[in-house]
Amino acid sequence: MSNLKRETFRAWARAVLTHHHGASRSSQSTDEVYQTSTMAALLDGIYDGEVRIADLLTHGDFGLGTFNHLDGEMVVLDGVCYHLRSDGSASIAAGRDLTPFAVVTWFEPRIVFSVSSPINRNDLMAKLDETISSTNLIHAIRVTGTFRHVRTRTVMAQTPPYPPLTEATADEPFAHFHDAAGTLAGFRTPGYEQGISVAGYHLHFLDKSRTRGGHALEFELAQGEVAVGTSSELHLSLPTTEAFLTANLSLDDIATQIKQTEGG
Repeated sequence: MSNLKRETFRAWARAVLTHHHGASRSSQSTDEVYQTSTMAALLDGIYDGEVRIADLLTHGDFGLGTFNHLDGEMVVLDGVCYHLRSDGSASIAAGRDLTPFAVVTWFEPRIVFSVSSPINRNDLMAKLDETISSTNLIHAIRVTGTFRHVRTRTVMAQTPPYPPLTEATADEPFAHFHDAAGTLAGFRTPGYEQGISVAGYHLHFLDKSRTRGGHALEFELAQGEVAVGTSSELHLSLPTTEAFLTANLSLDDIATQIKQTEGG
């Protein structure tokens, strides 16, 4: 093999290895949020997607979402995807599992502060809004510490024909955590993204043992640490399933429906 051919092959090999192992941690994509499908699609009952968890994790090591058939909540922490089920349990998701909606990013905190006295959800969100650079960017939020209490709910698996999300979440079971150590993970999304995502704060809870959790409705943080990463780029990957392609996603009153399903 000539030197030119050898160097060409080496360049090709480096490109392939970078694509498979390092491309998603490039300086450009660390500022990116990757999302598959939209909240409007979930509202319309599109609960089956095409993205495997193994593929989702090539786009980020932190985030949230749900699973096909609306089978529970998702939390991604430190590159591991957890499947939170309606009984409150949590386990590591299989790489072959599929998601109809998920949002992930490479978590690199730009703001970190400690909380030394109890603070509830509303007050912490207000403090975050005062701290972040702009409410027009996307912020990844990670709150780790001890919680006086956390109230969660978790969506239950649905069977076709799928009901809209407002009906599917009407009788969701609630779980209560008291004096629990754990992590809240999620995003603060700009208001103009309502329907694409969930505008405002969207957080899921996973306890310290990473065996229980759910979608966080209310909480009081006793003490802990808050870390915030900021992104200015959104990569929106839309499904090509028949259900998505033929759906009418021009839903009326999206904000009210999201508020109802998110427990706001």
